[in-house]
Amino acid sequence: MSHHTRLLGAHMPTTGGLHRAITSGHEIGCTAIQLFTASPRQWRVRPLSEEEIRAFDRARRDTGIDTIISHDSYLINLAAPNADILQRSRETFLEELQRAEALDIPWVVTHMGAYLDSSEEDGLRVLGESVRLLLQQTEGMRVGIALETTAGQGSNLGYRFEHLARIIEAAGGSERVGVCFDTCHVFVAGYDIRTQEALSATLDEFDRVIGLDRLKVIHVNDAKKPLGSRVDRHEHIGDGELGRETFRILLQEPRLRHLPAILETPDAEEMHPENLRRLKELLDSG
Repeated sequence: MSHHTRLLGAHMPTTGGLHRAITSGHEIGCTAIQLFTASPRQWRVRPLSEEEIRAFDRARRDTGIDTIISHDSYLINLAAPNADILQRSRETFLEELQRAEALDIPWVVTHMGAYLDSSEEDGLRVLGESVRLLLQQTEGMRVGIALETTAGQGSNLGYRFEHLARIIEAAGGSERVGVCFDTCHVFVAGYDIRTQEALSATLDEFDRVIGLDRLKVIHVNDAKKPLGSRVDRHEHIGDGELGRETFRILLQEPRLRHLPAILETPDAEEMHPENLRRLKELLDSG
């Protein structure tokens, strides 16, 4: 199978305008991209202008890159025990969903949140309420929320497939809740994917607990730390604990073939073209 039918890309910067994420992604050979629709490090964001939306649509048409995913702000914590932070997080995420809808972006990936000084149980309950509320507030929209599998560092939720299943259940099984599978996070959280057998077992487990039909995006990142370490540190493709062979198996896995695979590896400007080249090479290696 030629790599042109596989959606491969990277998280691209938006310096010079949101549309630049698409055009610069196209320049390095992406067929899919992920972007922040606003600064990931600030709460207040000005609304999109008509001009920005038009430029975005135009870049999409000009490049032929139609698969675009957004990622929420790092400040957002939809499981926050603090009422003020929770309120701000929900408001900011609502705005994120509205921007994505205006830009015709189908999925907003979210780090599921951290329970901080509450408990895992409380965190999951609050997160479930957040997702349910956000879906209600955006009823009739097409955009969906993609819950990201996490490394389980600190008090972060989402490192067990069961956590994601709980949130989907809290959302009433809405079709607008999907999952983003991050290779680094899943691995350091304790799910092995380094051999065909291990990957198959992990996907079977995912299917049993969540359902593979929920899977919408894959983040392809190698891992700096070992299996089960619960340390969230991305490494370049083939240079980490997962290694090249893992990504060859992953890219050629029939159950994942239809999904966009997005790089979030370090040193984006210098290394995204190289990591993308490595992925294409592995995909073509038969």
